Amino acid sequence: LAPEKKESIIGMVEVRQVYHISKVGTVAGCYVTDGMVKRGSSVRVLRNNVVIHTGELDSLKRFKDDAKEVKSNFECGLSLRGFNDLEVGDMLEVFEIVEVARAL
Repeated sequence: LAPEKKESIIGMVEVRQVYHISKVGTVAGCYVTDGMVKRGSSVRVLRNNVVIHTGELDSLKRFKDDAKEVKSNFECGLSLRGFNDLEVGDMLEVFEIVEVARAL
């Protein structure tokens, strides 16, 4: 049997500032309100409680340094792969796909 794939929400992030950088695209200055953000996680962009994009983190930084993860109550900068339409006030739902072995 193929493993079952489940979504596990690991964090919520609030976009507090948006920067448009010519070589990079849009970078969001964020505050982790709950849980944590891990590099390489999948992200769902919520605007007014409506999902407008689902994708992956492209970069995750804490100040000017690359970060593997950022925990709650810390600020971070991040960009999303192939999506530049972030706005102040957007919420990002950070999740991972977990494979669960099936049993008969």
